[in-house]
Amino acid sequence: MSKCLFLFLPFTFLFSTVCSAQSLVNEIEKTSFESDTSRQRDLIDIGREILDIRPPEGQKSTGKKMYFSFLPFSTSVPGGGTALITSTTAGFYLGDRSDTYLSQVTFTPYTNFGKRFGFPIRSYVWLKENKWVIDGDIRWLKYPHETWGLGTEHGSDENINLDYTYVRFYQHVLKRIRGGFFMGMGYDLDYRVNIRSKSDQSLADFTDYSWGTSEAGSSVSSGLSLNLIFDTRSNSINTLDGNYANLQFRVNPTFMGSSDNWSSLYMEVRKYYRLTDDFNKQNMLAFRNFFWTVFNSKTPYLDLPNLSWDPYNSSGRGLPLSRYRGKSLYYLEGEYRRDITTNGLLGFVVFANATTVSGPKSTLFGNWNLATGAGARIKFNKASGTNIAIDYGFSKGYRGLSLGLGEVF
Repeated sequence: MSKCLFLFLPFTFLFSTVCSAQSLVNEIEKTSFESDTSRQRDLIDIGREILDIRPPEGQKSTGKKMYFSFLPFSTSVPGGGTALITSTTAGFYLGDRSDTYLSQVTFTPYTNFGKRFGFPIRSYVWLKENKWVIDGDIRWLKYPHETWGLGTEHGSDENINLDYTYVRFYQHVLKRIRGGFFMGMGYDLDYRVNIRSKSDQSLADFTDYSWGTSEAGSSVSSGLSLNLIFDTRSNSINTLDGNYANLQFRVNPTFMGSSDNWSSLYMEVRKYYRLTDDFNKQNMLAFRNFFWTVFNSKTPYLDLPNLSWDPYNSSGRGLPLSRYRGKSLYYLEGEYRRDITTNGLLGFVVFANATTVSGPKSTLFGNWNLATGAGARIKFNKASGTNIAIDYGFSKGYRGLSLGLGEVF
């Protein structure tokens, strides 16, 4: 109980600090800047110059234009092998830019042209005047990856390979209550089928965990969630101002199709500190932390809190996918972001993170696992602020390179 209070108090402080900036009337948070993209340069500008394409003059934006960013690449994937991955991000406005934030939809399909594929679609959509926000996550994956059991019971080179087919359907609808504060409900489905170990040892024997680990078995988690969000980021693709907090309580009853009754709590806070008043230049410190826990011992193994599987799958740079898993997990990360060129085309980041997880050989806040690294940023689309992110991270027993569109958080 004392550890729970120790964790809850800093979150209460951070949440109240973030929310204290909201207005006392039923209006959205207004940003205090006008970004002059004409002073910036991106890969689209370079492409237009090479192809001698000139945009039409005299046209004014309606505020509803869509901004696409596209990145194809080939990379190694969990479980071994190489896959072709394409990432497409669309940023768009569904209202006037003065009172409606930038929405985004990201589609990142991958395949090895064999038995491995993925079709994930992630969306965060602001309706007109920010009266509603719709948060969605839909996936269909054939998804091999490694697992290290619970907590820190196995070393970095002691893992087994898993394979299964995964379907996720999350949809949350939230209504603005006041300022940047939103409240709503959602439906969440996690369905995994044909879960099997590709190693000599079975998943049940390796983890000594009974729920959702039977060979060639399946697990279903189907339930409702209460969602509270405080969000004053005018652009979630590349945040230049504002803050973010998220609290989600999810219940998964058997009468809604779940394999067993279980529930979970997820709390996250993100803070952004600009070190310059010029919003055409990136010079920022960004911090995030989240706590994730489950309340029933019958939670399926693959639904337990684990690194890289937070709601935005953005945690754990410098660590293997799903490296740490347990009934409770706390994660803390900090990053420094800075432009290299005055036109914003090139930039860099430096980051570090720490994870603590409960398990047979580890205690929450008693054992910490660290990672750090740096990355390059190339401006793909200055209108939406979308960067190509190239990050190299390392930790004890691991180092790796990641490539994507948009900032990690």
